[in-house]
Amino acid sequence: MRKIIVLTFLSLDGVMQGPGGPTEDTSGNFTLGGWIVPYFDEFLGTVMAEQMDHPFDLLLGRKTFEIFASYWPQHDEEGAGINKATKYVASNTLTEHGWRRSVFLNGNVPEKIKQLKEQEGPDLQVHGSADFIQTLLENDLVDEFWLKIFPVTLGMGKRLFANGTISAAYTLVDSKTSPSGVICATLKRAGELKTGSF
Repeated sequence: MRKIIVLTFLSLDGVMQGPGGPTEDTSGNFTLGGWIVPYFDEFLGTVMAEQMDHPFDLLLGRKTFEIFASYWPQHDEEGAGINKATKYVASNTLTEHGWRRSVFLNGNVPEKIKQLKEQEGPDLQVHGSADFIQTLLENDLVDEFWLKIFPVTLGMGKRLFANGTISAAYTLVDSKTSPSGVICATLKRAGELKTGSF
């Protein structure tokens, strides 16, 4: 069975929008793009390289797919793993694309993703895709989060845990902190939320 792993750059107030540059995602009048750049160092580069070194396919929303497709096919020396991966794209509007190994999921997307998870193959990494992640959360399809939490608050933008969030428990299985104060945390789904009282 394949796992779905969400890899996300996250602000302290839970924003994941436009981390890499001013024009990456300006939807909703987001004006703070590029907020991870001052903190991205060799330490984080090594963490990312290790995470991308695992065998993986990609599971993406349409907008992130289009951003990736405009860059990675022309940069195989940087993104051999991304180009080699099968790209599963949740979209009811896009049905084909020239980027090789692209597969489009439409109609009942959660059911199709459940079927994907049951197949043999590499784990499915989700990058970006803030809106699509809400569908994954709402349908309890995320197995792990690989988070990089940056020491900034943004006060605006798309949040990782937004409208699709359900109550759930997770186990922290690994954590480390970069010299610039970025927390890298791996969390695995751990059943239902438990409550109590003091």
